[in-house]
Order: sequence, then structure tokens, then C-alpha cells
Amino acid sequence: MTSRRAFLTGSAALVAGGLASFQALAQGTTIGAIRVDVGRLVPQGWGENAYAIKRAMERQLAVTLGDMLRPGAGPTLHVTLLGVWLASYAGGGMRGDGSGGGNDNMDSVAELVDRGRVIASYPIRSLELSSSGGAWYRPDVDQRRVAALLANNALWIKRYLGG
Repeated sequence: MTSRRAFLTGSAALVAGGLASFQALAQGTTIGAIRVDVGRLVPQGWGENAYAIKRAMERQLAVTLGDMLRPGAGPTLHVTLLGVWLASYAGGGMRGDGSGGGNDNMDSVAELVDRGRVIASYPIRSLELSSSGGAWYRPDVDQRRVAALLANNALWIKRYLGG
């Protein structure tokens, strides 16, 4: 039979251990480099625009993860963009049937790679309303919509990395 004192002592140890691991998580991971792979976007119809997305995602990650980035001092963050889909209707985005018809989507996998070995992997799906790019009639609305997806994705990556 477990005594009250043994239970409380054991619970205190669990709490202390949990707080220690929470504190380590709160400090975040140090990232030594960022690599973005857009090879799957080219055959999906993005063509040369895939490379512009790659550069924009690298910049967005550098800004979002700035405090975690220490060149050469940690594992490489390797992000593979699996797909980017922009909804054809850039209106209100609220159909009411739960279908998400007004959402733009991006799927990616963020991996921490150290010495050629994957040490962590995070699949991420980012959703933004198609209206996130502003007025539909602006000439740069699609670039703004993609930028909103990239920013959302980078924030999820930062969250998973403990930042």
C-alpha cells in the first residue's frame, strides 16, 4: 500500500521532472541551417514559381526562427513542401457546410537532420482563408495568399521546434 507521503514525494518528483522538460522545450531548438525542397511543386503546375516559393519560404523561416538560428551550430531544418493549393473562389470563405471551400492549403514536412540522420519529423498542414491575400482584384493577390500560407507554415514549424 502506498502511503500519502510516498505518493506526494513521487508526485513532486514527477512535477519537477515535467517542469524541467518543459523548460528545455521552452528554450527551443538551435537550428544550424535551413533547406527547403520544392521538387514536388514543379509537377503540380507551379513550374518556375516553385523556386520563387522556395526562396520566399527560406526567407520566412529565417525571419520566424531568427532567435533559434545559429549557422553551423545545430541540426539542419529540412522542409519539404508537398503541395500548395489555392481555392478558386477568393470570396468570403464561409460556406457554412464545413467543406472549407474558401481555404488555401499547404502541406509540408519539417525534419531536423543531424549528421545525415532524421532526429525529428513534423507533418504540417497550413490553412488560410482565400481572402487572406486581400482584395481579389489586386494584381498580386495570389502572391499574398501564398505568403500568408508560408507565414502560417513557418509559425507552426517554430511551435513544433519549441520556439
